[in-house]
Amino acid sequence: MENKVCFICCLWLCLFTYMTSFPAVDMIEEVDAVKRQHGNHKRGDNVKLFVFGDSYVDTGNWPTSMSSSWKEPYGLTYPGSPSGRFSDGLILTDFIASFLGIKSPLPYSKKGSSVTKDGVNFAYGGTGVFNTFVNQPNMTTQINYFQQLLQEEEQVYTKENMSSSIALVSVAGNDYATFLTKKGNNMEDLGNVTNSIMSQLELNLRRIHGLGVQKLGITALEPIGCLPKMTASLSYENCSEPANSLSKFHNQMLHQTIEKLNNQTGRPVFFILDLYSAFISALDIQQNHPGNSNFENPLKPCCMGTSNEYSCGDKRGITKKYVLCKNPELSFFWDIIHPSQQGWFAVFSALKPSLSSLL
Repeated sequence: MENKVCFICCLWLCLFTYMTSFPAVDMIEEVDAVKRQHGNHKRGDNVKLFVFGDSYVDTGNWPTSMSSSWKEPYGLTYPGSPSGRFSDGLILTDFIASFLGIKSPLPYSKKGSSVTKDGVNFAYGGTGVFNTFVNQPNMTTQINYFQQLLQEEEQVYTKENMSSSIALVSVAGNDYATFLTKKGNNMEDLGNVTNSIMSQLELNLRRIHGLGVQKLGITALEPIGCLPKMTASLSYENCSEPANSLSKFHNQMLHQTIEKLNNQTGRPVFFILDLYSAFISALDIQQNHPGNSNFENPLKPCCMGTSNEYSCGDKRGITKKYVLCKNPELSFFWDIIHPSQQGWFAVFSALKPSLSSLL
């Protein structure tokens, strides 16, 4: 019990600064190369990708007037102006879609009457399994939108077409952020929070599968101790191992949940996309310190506020309150939380050997 209390207290000290500053939240040649290499699948030409979760997979669902993802310099690398992605360019969703040989699914809030033959992206930055610090749809509501879409476009999403459907799910980080920053919460209850997240996530994954999605890829929690918001106090030189312990604990519980789900379905339907290992590999982290990677100062973001009160994209009048690196392609992180396009490509490259499980 003493070890558990010490573990939680250490996490609290290391995570508080990071959690209180979450954002409110085609590399064309390389994407084309991915398509050429992986675009022809035995599953046919009807692959559909449905995306649920947070800013790591959101390609533009936030209202344009309410999110930093719609402000310059976001979108600087691709498409050249803000697109609603929380990065300078392409993100994980785009690279996985290319791996599947399809276009990145349209954001649900922007699709209008468009035919969504490649799927739909329901993810909203800042959201979680439960309600968080942003007033945007949580995962349950996102699934409600999905169910409504299937009913409205039943001629598009027939049982035959859904036989090659895939879901990408990225959630949980914002649930922990909300818990840790809410007054009155007891840090000793952090383990119970993880249990609650897992219980609801299990229900959500069952529901997505029950609506006809055949394969589900669920991201593990990234090493949050390596995010620039955490490494700033360490001069961007080292990851925080105590903070990474939260990610490890969450991921251990996630593995148990996914194993349980697959045992109950009797076949492999649910798969973990190991973001933790992919980040560590891309950054070449050794003993909490980045090794020989292709990135300059890999734990430092390309774009950040001029002081602690400002973030990437902030302005006061016409005055920019952020600084921008000269070469985003040499930065793994775009801002204090999110990888750059080049960073996401490195993560995708590390994940790629395991992505065949989705096919």
